[in-house]
Amino acid sequence: MALSKNQIHQIREGLDSCKNPLFFFDDDQDGLCSFLQLYRYKGEGKGIIVKTTPKLGSLFARKVEEYHPDKVFILDLAAVEQEFLDGIKVPVIWIDHHSPAKAYNVKYFNPRVSDYEDNQPTSYMCYQAAEKDLWIATIGCVADWFIPPFIKEFKNEFPDLAENPCKTPGDVIYNTKLGLLIRIFSFILKGKTDDVMKNIKVLSRIAGPYEILNKETAQGRFIYKHYEQVNKLYEPLIKDVLKTLEKTEDRLVMFTYKDDRTSFTSDLSNEAIYRFPDKIILIAREKNDEMKCSLRSAKAVLPPIIDKCLVGLEGYGGGHEHACGLNIKTRDFEEFVRRLRELI
Repeated sequence: MALSKNQIHQIREGLDSCKNPLFFFDDDQDGLCSFLQLYRYKGEGKGIIVKTTPKLGSLFARKVEEYHPDKVFILDLAAVEQEFLDGIKVPVIWIDHHSPAKAYNVKYFNPRVSDYEDNQPTSYMCYQAAEKDLWIATIGCVADWFIPPFIKEFKNEFPDLAENPCKTPGDVIYNTKLGLLIRIFSFILKGKTDDVMKNIKVLSRIAGPYEILNKETAQGRFIYKHYEQVNKLYEPLIKDVLKTLEKTEDRLVMFTYKDDRTSFTSDLSNEAIYRFPDKIILIAREKNDEMKCSLRSAKAVLPPIIDKCLVGLEGYGGGHEHACGLNIKTRDFEEFVRRLRELI
């Protein structure tokens, strides 16, 4: 079941009772939209995107010491080290929707604690608390493959952004202007952390979606130009992925590429599984001595499969039932794929 009214009130009260919050958030649209909603509601604080590690841990403890916040918010992050929480001397609010975690010294809000099948995105819970920026909340929710209860309200306010008949989140993402916004929000997160935070700072000052889509202001043009530059890198890759899928009858389809700067594994695998829902999609990016992967399936429950495939290998992975990320050493990748084929 969803968070209770009392839990939503606690989140809102946590925002209202601080003056200098620090927000840690995941590097996808759900994490970004969660941060933007709370930051714009509060009008104060600082955001830090978590891009370089799957866990919020000691690497980020120094950020807390440097900023001296009076409250810390953790948004859409599945794993947080207890040592990190123990070292923070101010209240911590953690809002997430991945598999429930056991943690202490933190106020933890996750709808799956009471109902494991309830996978409402973090941006949905943040909208319940902030009650503003409907367009940002909708982008975050649909990007996370969840049609929010307020979609009709969104369509009434922005009728041309989701005007096509849309039965699934994928229909929205790949066939509407709202879907274009979802891709724009994904692509501004690509690149070096300093550049990404600059994009987010600009985005935090944008009043509405048409400012971006119609390039109505300098801020809107800045965001759209960045999207266009990144999209030039994405389009050749997705064409190659779809060609690979068209040519094979195998249930598991793998696509690998090399890129030291920009990760498209999640974007590529999401579009691929939408267009080929009967397949299991593995997109792997080779960087240094690791394969950074996204695994998608419309039917198979992936986390237990990944756990079995990684036994004895150097790597880690996890996520949602049908959408996971994983990192594995290049030397172990071939064996991982062999096991994966065997299990499915």
